[in-house]
Amino acid sequence: MTLPLRPVSTVGALADALRSRVLSGEIPPGTPLPEQELAASYGVARPTVREALAVLVHEGLLRRERNRSAYVPEVTISDLDDLMYVRRPLEDLMAGAVAGRRVPRAEAALHRMAALPASAPWSESVAEHMALHEALIEAVGSPRLERLYGVLAAETRLGLVRLREVYTDRDVLIAEHRDLLDAIAEGPADSARAAVAAHLSHSWGGRH
Repeated sequence: MTLPLRPVSTVGALADALRSRVLSGEIPPGTPLPEQELAASYGVARPTVREALAVLVHEGLLRRERNRSAYVPEVTISDLDDLMYVRRPLEDLMAGAVAGRRVPRAEAALHRMAALPASAPWSESVAEHMALHEALIEAVGSPRLERLYGVLAAETRLGLVRLREVYTDRDVLIAEHRDLLDAIAEGPADSARAAVAAHLSHSWGGRH
């Protein structure tokens, strides 16, 4: 017997659909997302839209201001450079702690990225890209490091949207992350930290 679709499931499905469109760049920064239009487009009630938008606002992928529809925030190159300024020391701590071992969850994320079909939306690459780096951070075993890294997650995801124009060949992205995981696994700590620094050294106008 098929159970009725619960409202929370509808909210989750709508949030997933909108998240994918944001992370694929289909909804560019500054685009307003009026509740009434979304409700009509997806065939759902406005309260459902409101809840789905609230999920993405909480994740940092959307912003909402008084008397204005929710929208994708503009993340400038300056913002992203500052993000990397903060992210680098966190990943340096990770490299020193994880050097010399494989991280199965990071390897699994890379495998999933490599298995994506050419037609897969960029949002799926973003998801696996984030999963790989988050798995490395989690492998350190420091809850505080995880929390600090998590604060950067939304801006990092929005920044990765820019890379879809750089990595027109997904194989290059995969190869770079394979090299990164190999360098960390082979160690020693100084080599792993150098590899991570090099991986993160590219500007947001190029590969990273």
